[in-house]
Amino acid sequence: MNLGRVSSAALMLSGLAGAVTPAKVADALHLPATSGRALAETRAGLGGTYAALGGWALVSRHPAAQAAVGVTWLGAATARIGSLVVDRPRTDGAFWAYLAAEVGFGTAALVSARRRLLSG
Repeated sequence: MNLGRVSSAALMLSGLAGAVTPAKVADALHLPATSGRALAETRAGLGGTYAALGGWALVSRHPAAQAAVGVTWLGAATARIGSLVVDRPRTDGAFWAYLAAEVGFGTAALVSARRRLLSG
């Protein structure tokens, strides 16, 4: 399996986790999911969105699908880095692990998309 597919699978699986276990995902991200609406938004925003994008990229043969996954991961990483300045969150190992995963998976997906595009 190439790294672009690994990146897509990781995005899809993180989305499935958000859709199936929204309370656990919200808790892991320090988001208070204390109402039915909060759980629904976690399922939709952190679940369905990422599961659909990652799943589409896994079955698609179009380099744009891999690029979309890469840009999504790197967008999350950029926002996370920006939050260090704007929000000054208390960070822990998970925060830095998420950042490393976002940068790694994003870069892998974009490299894979570029290779697929050039190999034509």
